[in-house]
Amino acid sequence: MSDAYTRPIETELIEDPGLGNARESEAAPSAHPATAEQPHAWSRDLRFMLVVLTAIVVLFLAFALLIAFSPTGEAISALAIIAAPIATMVAAYYGISLALRQVRDAREAADAAEARARAAEASARESDSWAAQMESGLRVAVAKLRSAGQNTRDVERAAGTPDEFF
Repeated sequence: MSDAYTRPIETELIEDPGLGNARESEAAPSAHPATAEQPHAWSRDLRFMLVVLTAIVVLFLAFALLIAFSPTGEAISALAIIAAPIATMVAAYYGISLALRQVRDAREAADAAEARARAAEASARESDSWAAQMESGLRVAVAKLRSAGQNTRDVERAAGTPDEFF
C-alpha cells in the first residue's frame, strides 16, 4: 500500500500534571485553521472579482456606446458621470473588504497572543510549583542531615542557596 492511501496521524504533546512529564498521543486529523479558512477566503475573493468584472463590463459597455454613437463632448461627460460612481463603488468595496480582513486578522492575532499568554502563565505556575517542591525537598534533606549530625555546608553550596537560607 502506498503512502498516498494512508491517513496522516498527528501527534500532540499531552502533559500529565501529576507526574510532571509529557507524552505524545495520536490524534485524529483535525481541520487546520489554514484549510478551514480557505473556502471563506475564496468566496470573499470571488465576490470581489465579480464586483470588479461587473464594473469592467459596465465601463466597457459605456465605452462601446460612446464609440457607437458619435464621441461628442456631451457623450464624454456622460461617460465620466457613469464611470466615476462605478469606480468609486469598486474602490469602496475593496476598502471595506480590506478593513474587515484586517480586523479579522487582528482578532485572530489577539486570540493567539492570549492563548500564548495563558500557556506561559500555566508554565510559570508549573515552574513555581516545581521550584517549591525542590526547595521543600532540599529543606527536608538538610534537616535530616543536621539531625544525623552531618555537615550540610557542601549541600547548601551545591544547591546554590545563600547563607541563612536554612
